[in-house]
Amino acid sequence: MILADFIQYDFLRNALLGGILASILCGIIGTIIIEKKLVMMSGGIAHASLGGIGIAHFFNFDYLIGALSFSFLSSLVISASRKKEKAYTDTIIGMIWSFSMAVGLLFIYLKPGFPPDINGFLFGDILTVSNSNLKFIAFALVVTLVVILSQFNYWKYFLFDEEYASVLGINVDRYTIVLFALISLAIVSLIKLAGIILIIALLTIPPMLAKLFFKKFNQVMIAAVIISIGFIISGLLISYSLNIPSGITIIIVSSSCFFFAKLIKTKSLF
Repeated sequence: MILADFIQYDFLRNALLGGILASILCGIIGTIIIEKKLVMMSGGIAHASLGGIGIAHFFNFDYLIGALSFSFLSSLVISASRKKEKAYTDTIIGMIWSFSMAVGLLFIYLKPGFPPDINGFLFGDILTVSNSNLKFIAFALVVTLVVILSQFNYWKYFLFDEEYASVLGINVDRYTIVLFALISLAIVSLIKLAGIILIIALLTIPPMLAKLFFKKFNQVMIAAVIISIGFIISGLLISYSLNIPSGITIIIVSSSCFFFAKLIKTKSLF
């Protein structure tokens, strides 16, 4: 009956297609985030997007534009802080994180009328993915594939050895800005699926699980995509059959599988 529902109803087909597209995006960007140790920064960018969502709601324009703009600007500020104030980077990320969320909530509550569904933005709901959300996820995926695959070897040099990349003539600063733009694009496209709070888990758990079994960068990225597809589809089916929130279910399934695999593989959780 569940499979019949997924064939019959548009919102379920959108959820399934959106989940598959998002899985490919998560596998690619998530692997890069893990390799560059940008998890904390990515979390700051994700939470900063709420500032753009609040401003977009107040001035009546698409939340995707507001979230993407605010996320990218925040990533540039964080990037600058990493260069000048390395010792305080985590502190600055936390400040941007808190400030952006406060700004977003302020603008939401300043707007007369009914506020938007805050829980939907914070925790996501893959069953509410619309056609416009699908198009944005597809756009983010195409841009990411074109940018990464067109210069894949250069990206590997940049990810693993920036000094050697500079010797080869690679503009490290430009690649850094492009990377932050791709991370921002991926995060904003995933808000409807997993929510601001849960996005980082969706981006990082699949590649971390893949790294338990594969060492080469290419293999980890491909495995992360496949694992992410499995997590999202299984979480979606479980959440639909039990009538529980999809984003939360996907993260619980992902985390449980990771800890189980970690325990089996290394005989230790840490």
